[in-house]
Amino acid sequence: MADTLAEQPNASAYITEAVRDRMRMDALRAELAHAGIQVTEPGLAAARARRATVEAQWPAERYDLVRDRVRQHLRDEESTGSPAPAA
Repeated sequence: MADTLAEQPNASAYITEAVRDRMRMDALRAELAHAGIQVTEPGLAAARARRATVEAQWPAERYDLVRDRVRQHLRDEESTGSPAPAA
């Protein structure tokens, strides 16, 4: 972990983003729990495996497009302080 922080041009921003990511994940887990959906490690592992299977079938261009759209959505959400409208 210390090596990762040392490699960052702005360790404080890196830590802040990590905390924000964790807060978003905690909020998502709470929302899912409220809806009666239990998040478990085996469930996460299964979801990751399904995702890897799908991504292996995608052409690189499609994967890059989706990744860029998600990143832009997160940037928009961060800059406005509220969720961006769905496309």
